[in-house]
Amino acid sequence: MALKAFHRFLFQTLGGWTIEDRRTSPLPRFIVVVAPHTSNWDFFVGLSVRILTDMHGAKYLAKSSLFKPPVGWLFRALGGYPVDRTKHNNMVDAVVAMFDRGEITRIAITPEGTRKYQPNWKSGFHRIATGARVPIILCAFDYGHKRIVVSDVFPLTVDVEGDIERMKDWFRPFKGKNPEDGIR
Repeated sequence: MALKAFHRFLFQTLGGWTIEDRRTSPLPRFIVVVAPHTSNWDFFVGLSVRILTDMHGAKYLAKSSLFKPPVGWLFRALGGYPVDRTKHNNMVDAVVAMFDRGEITRIAITPEGTRKYQPNWKSGFHRIATGARVPIILCAFDYGHKRIVVSDVFPLTVDVEGDIERMKDWFRPFKGKNPEDGIR
């Protein structure tokens, strides 16, 4: 309770941010697709959002270089799982298995895979959702209006590229900390 009050004070009272949560019912398991991801500050915003919403306890995927000493332990303690982007190591299958075993129930993924503009999103989050039979919700970081917008369940189809384009359309109005690196 004190942690939530602390984050509310920092993020909302001092920072002036608002959270618009459009979900219509609680979800026990889900993937949260976070975009636009344009700054290291997104990590701290994400931590506050996780605490201030029912996403508390959500894990996240991040590049493996963040998990090296001296701060790697902190990223792990905060729910991080390293992704080695230089290897094809079946991360999708590993995350599906973690959902199936109940090791994780919620995970945040940035489909851009980098803070710089990326026209082609990674599709692993879609394959994880399908394989683990979990819904996807979208979470936009809108620095332009100092607000976080969380969608209701995003309906997936078998058309992965079409779904990704519809997600980009949903995210496009929201401006990241560095808008030039955001979704176009």
